[in-house]
Amino acid sequence: MALFNQTDLIAQLHPGQVLIGLDPGRKRIGIALSDTRLRVAGPVGQIPRLKLASVAYELGKLAHREEAGGLVIGWPLDEDGTMGPAAQAVRDWARDLSELMELPATLWNERLSTATVEAQMVEADISRARRAAIVDRVAAAHILQGFLDALAEA
Repeated sequence: MALFNQTDLIAQLHPGQVLIGLDPGRKRIGIALSDTRLRVAGPVGQIPRLKLASVAYELGKLAHREEAGGLVIGWPLDEDGTMGPAAQAVRDWARDLSELMELPATLWNERLSTATVEAQMVEADISRARRAAIVDRVAAAHILQGFLDALAEA
């Protein structure tokens, strides 16, 4: 599969399918799911960032179980919106993951998503240990919700 823009990804979905949101960190990948109406994203978990085949296998089980039709992957563009080395690496990883899973994928600007989520959790007085345990999955939900919100506005 290739990487698609927002409109083309949605056009490939069948009624009742959900989207999987991913926040690919260096050590862990946060995972979120949309509802079938593509309105709300919720965090579901995280997996270690291992070899791509292992990640594709684990995410493939989730995709099959939840009837997912596509992937929305956080894309760490630079502050000025350009693609630096981290964004290039994620783009290549997303393309390869999409091919292995045989699911269409799109990249969604995740600039500062983890920092935003972390700040919200600090403000909510969530303990440091609890924040560390959930930040990746909450960041994935933040990314996916941004995508869904933009979709609703389109």
